[in-house]
Amino acid sequence: METYRELNLEIPKDIESVKESVHRFAKDVLRPAAAVLDGMTDPREVIALDSPLRKVFKQSYQLGYHVAGLPVEIGGMGLHGLGMHVLIEEMSWGAVDLGLSLLCASFPFTAAAASGNPELHEKFVLPYVADREGSMIGCWAITEPQHGSDELVPGTPQFHNPRVTGQVVARADGDSYLINGQKAAWVSNGTIATHAALYLTTERKAGMAGGGIAFVPLDLPGVSKGKPLNKLGQRGLNQGEIYFDNVRIPRTWMLTGSNGYELELERTLTFANSAMAAAFTGVARAAYEQALEYAKQRIQGGQAICEHQLVQKHLFEMFTKVEACRALSRAVMIYNQTSTTPSLEHAIAAKTFCTETAFQVTSDALQVFGGNGLSKEYGIEKLFRDARASLIEDGTTDVLSLAGARHILSHNGVTAHAAA
Repeated sequence: METYRELNLEIPKDIESVKESVHRFAKDVLRPAAAVLDGMTDPREVIALDSPLRKVFKQSYQLGYHVAGLPVEIGGMGLHGLGMHVLIEEMSWGAVDLGLSLLCASFPFTAAAASGNPELHEKFVLPYVADREGSMIGCWAITEPQHGSDELVPGTPQFHNPRVTGQVVARADGDSYLINGQKAAWVSNGTIATHAALYLTTERKAGMAGGGIAFVPLDLPGVSKGKPLNKLGQRGLNQGEIYFDNVRIPRTWMLTGSNGYELELERTLTFANSAMAAAFTGVARAAYEQALEYAKQRIQGGQAICEHQLVQKHLFEMFTKVEACRALSRAVMIYNQTSTTPSLEHAIAAKTFCTETAFQVTSDALQVFGGNGLSKEYGIEKLFRDARASLIEDGTTDVLSLAGARHILSHNGVTAHAAA
């Protein structure tokens, strides 16, 4: 079983076509490549020029998936709402680590396109759209060694605490900015990226709220990178440190200044949380489908284990959880990408629910496999490890839940300080 029953009886034909094509790509390309990458003990092998990772990027770019979120007018696929959810879920069904890597690759270029800056458009966005080799790879550079989820809580008192500031700082210098500091080892695509959407500090006295977002080519003088991170799960998703030593960029490459930073960060988080919810809906679905297939084939007590009532109960509970994830994550992404007032609290609710649920479903699926679930031969333990990482990445469940609670309370007349 590799497909689910589509409950939307009016799904557009173009989105149905995207669903089918991305599913084939996820099945035939992403899943086999991710299994090979997961087995590499040295993360430097993962990013080697002859690695399957490079082939995945090239094949994805040749199919145009790198421009999924860019407007049709400039050569993009123009996916949003339901279409974007379908793409993310299908890719993540195949391999969430590679799906997230490909999604992050577009981040700086999408931001540059939205900025309306003609220089960035001509010099970077259009070449990215035309790229069919996977040679231009972006990253979302926000996490820092001394900061994690605390960078993801705009609107809170601590976000405005002047004693807590970012570690990557941009200082105005004539018609340029000079950038200094370090990003942490958790930057997705960090050691393979050619360009960054760099979240930095421009006004220290404003605390974490005194930030900005810059478009930064990573081949500029003063940029260096650390080694790729060796981690438990999502091993196909390259992550690593980036260092900035008097890196000079034109002032016009600062996409967002401190005046608009908090609002822009909220928008970023709204999409990021919505995307994570869609991605781990795909992970939960993959685990459920593999458990179902295994249960029909595995014989215990003289019959397939799917004939045992306890296994049936577990399978139905997994099925229900996957459907709940899709219903919530779809609704949130559709609303947030079509409404003029996106809801961060709903995006957070979707992210925390779907990632927690994916971890539960992968754990239950592993249990259905029994001892075989612990073996790398079957691959279910990779899904379990990948899902566990989701409870931490892009904001831990606990911190995001508190941030979501603050938004709910603020809508009901409770000040941020009283909600602390």
